[in-house]
Amino acid sequence: MLKDGQLKVGVYVDVSNIAQNGGFGMQYDVLREFACRNEGVAMRLNAYVAFDEDMAKKNQDYRRKSQSFHSVLRDFGYKVIVKTVRWFEDEDGNRYGKANADLDMAVDALMQSERLDYVLIVSGDGDFVQVVRALQNKGCRVEVLAFRNVSHILRNEADVFTSGYLVPNLIVSEHTPEINNWQKKARGVCYAFFPEKGYGFIRFMKDLRGRLWITDSRKMESPYATAFAHSSQFPDSVDISTLPNREQIFEFDLKTVKDKGWQAENIRLIYQY
Repeated sequence: MLKDGQLKVGVYVDVSNIAQNGGFGMQYDVLREFACRNEGVAMRLNAYVAFDEDMAKKNQDYRRKSQSFHSVLRDFGYKVIVKTVRWFEDEDGNRYGKANADLDMAVDALMQSERLDYVLIVSGDGDFVQVVRALQNKGCRVEVLAFRNVSHILRNEADVFTSGYLVPNLIVSEHTPEINNWQKKARGVCYAFFPEKGYGFIRFMKDLRGRLWITDSRKMESPYATAFAHSSQFPDSVDISTLPNREQIFEFDLKTVKDKGWQAENIRLIYQY
């Protein structure tokens, strides 16, 4: 039963696109929590997955892992839409497979949006640009979440684009098994920097509550916190004269300094859009 003011949420995940572009191992329970922040209700949770029947016949390990993954998605409340891989040959006789879920995902999002307030598209594929526009024209707020190789046009068309790297615990990294166990490590963007003074500030998402547009971390409703960042903590590969740069995603250790708040140490550049 919906309470007054609760948003009806629809989530549409292009699983193959995400897995192949930095999101392998994404935590789908965290994704659901992120999508339904602020007491939203998941009316639709659709995950579009590719399944190679030929491989499954030959490789029992592949079959078992695929079925286990689908079961985990269903445990979290996702409807799993399986797209069978179809095999083709190019002009040189090379065999290649396709299991394109774009059309199904687009049609489902458009048809089901009639009863949704907010749609989260989890894909970086530029083919969804027209889908985003159509959903917005129908009155839906549309957010996009992805990791790497994200269409620039798709990012700009979305009402909000969120890098999956910034969502606490959505995905692990090579450096740490858990991000935002957030009093130890975090990921964020450098939104202010003063080269002549040798320091700046990195904003990071401390939890999944609050509203993403409230970027002032001093406000109670903001999901963000701010860490002081000294130039000496950035790697040599980062030209600090180019900061601030919101296209760069940094991962860093968090240190608490008495009466001064958070400080970022051992800053690492993990991705640049």
